[in-house]
Amino acid sequence: MKKKSKAIAALLALAVSMTACLTGCGRTNTNTNADASEKTELVVFAAASMTETLNQIKTDYEAQHKDITLTYNFDSSGTLKTQIQEGATCDVFISAAQKQMDQLDASKDNTANPEQLDFINSDSRMDLLENKVVLVVPENNPKNINSFDDLKSKLESGDVLLAMGNSDVPVGQYTQKILQYWGLDEKALADAGEITYGSNVKEVTTQVSEGSADCGVVYYTDAYSAGLKIVGEATEEMCGKTIYPAAVMKNSEHPEQAQEFLAYLSSDAAAKVFEKVGFVAVA
Repeated sequence: MKKKSKAIAALLALAVSMTACLTGCGRTNTNTNADASEKTELVVFAAASMTETLNQIKTDYEAQHKDITLTYNFDSSGTLKTQIQEGATCDVFISAAQKQMDQLDASKDNTANPEQLDFINSDSRMDLLENKVVLVVPENNPKNINSFDDLKSKLESGDVLLAMGNSDVPVGQYTQKILQYWGLDEKALADAGEITYGSNVKEVTTQVSEGSADCGVVYYTDAYSAGLKIVGEATEEMCGKTIYPAAVMKNSEHPEQAQEFLAYLSSDAAAKVFEKVGFVAVA
């Protein structure tokens, strides 16, 4: 009888232990899910040329703000503007040019914002960074292009293939200004097979990196990240300044957190990340 009683007692103890374990495990899982659900997701639409820097900033920012998750959408500013206009969820927009931001800003006139779209909080808008537009060549520079002067001459002689952004992409719009500055006819060059296009700056960079184009016009930051050789830097006279504006969206579900993130992008900590690849803070 004693042996039987001991066996029963052992079984009861085991049952109590397993119940406690299951209950405890259940609590742990519930708390983990609760913690995850309490995080605020900020959706940031940003120009493709900011991919490397913003991914680094995501690591730093989320480490300091345990309640925030940053989700990025990188593409050309024109594509991002269209997505926002069509109702995509977005808390912060960072464009590679003023044009796309102006088209979403109701405070702008009919010339800058012909559709009078009203998507950004104008009070939050700021000029965040400045980039440079540069001429790059693939490894070994097979066409011996060493300046924008060289590019002009070789385009006129039909001896080069230039990669540039589409007309709805800021880097493409800057390139169009450069071609106009040199008195070159973009359409005629394209028809002659001397221009190839990319839907964003990363595609242009890839074409040059792979050697499928003899040269390309990209941002300094993309050339740096891709390890491309820069042979020319566009002056302000050639294509204007390359300013990146940023703003919180009017329909943001987390406007305070979005504004806080925007403020962080202007901090010294963020500036160190941006400056490593060639961005310059706008004074």
